[in-house]
Amino acid sequence: MSSQTPTSEYETYYVPEKSKLAVCATIGLVLSIYGAASIMNDMTFGDPNEPTSSWTIFLCGLFFFMATLFGWFRVTIRENIAGMNSAQLKKSYVLGMFWFIFSEVMFFFAFFGALFYVRNLVGPWLAGEGDGGRMNGLLWEGFEYAWPMMQTPQEAVGGAAAQTMANNGSFTSAHTSMAFADAHAWYKWLPLWNTIILLSSSVTCHIAHLGILDGNRTKFNIWLGITVALGMIFLGLQVAEYKEAYVHFGLTLNSGIYGSTFFMLTGFHGFHVFMGMTMLLIQLLRSVIGKQFTSDDHFGFEASSWYWHFVDVVWVFLFLFVYIL
Repeated sequence: MSSQTPTSEYETYYVPEKSKLAVCATIGLVLSIYGAASIMNDMTFGDPNEPTSSWTIFLCGLFFFMATLFGWFRVTIRENIAGMNSAQLKKSYVLGMFWFIFSEVMFFFAFFGALFYVRNLVGPWLAGEGDGGRMNGLLWEGFEYAWPMMQTPQEAVGGAAAQTMANNGSFTSAHTSMAFADAHAWYKWLPLWNTIILLSSSVTCHIAHLGILDGNRTKFNIWLGITVALGMIFLGLQVAEYKEAYVHFGLTLNSGIYGSTFFMLTGFHGFHVFMGMTMLLIQLLRSVIGKQFTSDDHFGFEASSWYWHFVDVVWVFLFLFVYIL
């Protein structure tokens, strides 16, 4: 029998050195979440005249988290430029981004699930439907449910002092909702313009992707720059919308469950838009300044574009279930 010599060669797989970056990122993220939760707690139950450290904790945690990510991605980029990343490692990057986006899908699914639970189950039950009739008569007599909720059960019984139980603070409903039905004119309705802007940015991001696939760096830079600009405009309009909600409509986190669900959904989405816009901006700077990315090596941009399209899809559902239906 003749011996057979193997002809296939194993691909070299680069294993990074031991690093503390994952621990640092976790510390920064935990501090950010704790600070953000403390800020919302202060807005609802805190004394406005009593200073707190909530904003300091949040900003320090966020800065530490962002600085860690900056350093982490910098190392990864340098490894890729040096040719250390094998095809197998690049596949692991793709899987990592997939699971990250999937976790974000579950994150928003929980908030949309809470909105569904409140609108279709809890609200009607508090108003007396089903087994809630007895409870409504005992605790919130006279409360009638409608969405958006322009009167809280607490207000229906005469305020916090008249509430029999579950008195966790005083809540005042908004004067006007942000729904399309309460818009003064469609062309002045900011969520509509934000929808147009964000969907347009998804198109421009795709055109930029086609540009880098064709090896056309100029086309890539122009359309990616337009995408980043549209993301900034979206965030600016959302700030204007929040100002309108607080100052003119009386819609705050203290406006009962409608205010809470509105700001939690739109606020977290706005934060994700900021993250996606920052990711795309970094890819733009890498291309313009560092002359990085080729037609067959541009995963940094590709992963950022996946995230950006995900954010756009979430906004479509948010636009329908928060503003329209």
